Amino acid sequence: MASRKEYLDFILEQLSELEEITYRAMMGEYIIYYNGKIVGGIYDDRLLVKPVQAAINYMPNAEYQLPYDGAKEMLLVDNVDNKEYLIGLFKTMYEELPNPKPKKKK
Repeated sequence: MASRKEYLDFILEQLSELEEITYRAMMGEYIIYYNGKIVGGIYDDRLLVKPVQAAINYMPNAEYQLPYDGAKEMLLVDNVDNKEYLIGLFKTMYEELPNPKPKKKK
């Protein structure tokens, strides 16, 4: 099942106070970037984030879920209605997220 654009728009509105939130559509789902780093994505209308230690500490009771078959488990963000909570989560995670890989020259 693909994610709805309305759900993406809702999440982007919740994160609107952060600068440099971008996304990329990928096979019916959406990858979410914060200042160029992948934070997570929207899969089947669920916001999932990378399980970096800062996110685990911020959401100690979060469920691990698979974004799609064959993928690594990610953390389910179930408190998406709380704007401050989401912004805090993204800010807390940022330093631990891996830097983007350099693009290969053709």
